[in-house]
Amino acid sequence: MNILFVCSGNTCRSPMAQGYLNSKNIKNLRALSCGFMCEGDPVSENSVLVMNEIGIDISAHKSRLITKELIDCADKIYCMAENHRNILLSAGIGENKVFVLGGGIPDPFGQSAESYRDCRNSITDAIDTLLYGGELLPLKILTATEEDAVKIAGLEKECFSSPWSENAVLEGMRYNTAFFKAVAGGEFAGYIGVTAVAGEGYINNIAVKKEYREKGAGSLLLNRALDFAREEKLDFLSLEVRRSNTAAISLYKKLGFKSEGERKGFYDNPKEDAAIMTRRFNL
Repeated sequence: MNILFVCSGNTCRSPMAQGYLNSKNIKNLRALSCGFMCEGDPVSENSVLVMNEIGIDISAHKSRLITKELIDCADKIYCMAENHRNILLSAGIGENKVFVLGGGIPDPFGQSAESYRDCRNSITDAIDTLLYGGELLPLKILTATEEDAVKIAGLEKECFSSPWSENAVLEGMRYNTAFFKAVAGGEFAGYIGVTAVAGEGYINNIAVKKEYREKGAGSLLLNRALDFAREEKLDFLSLEVRRSNTAAISLYKKLGFKSEGERKGFYDNPKEDAAIMTRRFNL
């Protein structure tokens, strides 16, 4: 799916939105941005500053004017203000294709860095709502409840040589482990578990049903865990992964995880070392 973000000059709001959505590294989901006023102008310094604060570099962005080609290539268009949407509607773009992000994002142009931070936070919150609410992909990410423990434990048995039992899942839920689930068409599609202790975060397991793999569920679940870590102001989020699981390691690296050691003989059936992957936060 191609997403197009639109604002006035394409130097503040829409580049931040483009950078944030693309930073999620979700398969088959790509963002571009444009505006009505400028072509080739650099992104604003404060936009670069506040996006760098959350680990996203948009410094190479140059503004671009909206074109018919960009509109035609977009599956959905998210404007930063109602007047932007009205311009596109008056040009004949269907109302089922053009939306206002988050009900409208105030323009921070010419204001303080704090105003840009508020703008950034409004943008990221609005995009997260779209992502986890199923607006951009046919998947929803929800907080798992005790009623989901049976399904989580069942998927653990399918995927892991040393699975968590239903009782272990329930015990985790009742203490310090948060579970999030992926739902597709009302059906349980996968989950992730994150334990938070003394400012540190550990992903216990992440699993996706076979029929929902390669469709963005794993990336969405990981991103939800990262958002949880930020919400809880954790210093880092860490996990173990089989050395041979190159696809998972590649995804973790794209999301900012780095290799920080190994655990010899950590896995059984078959016996294998684990790579320790960690994402640290500069809060």
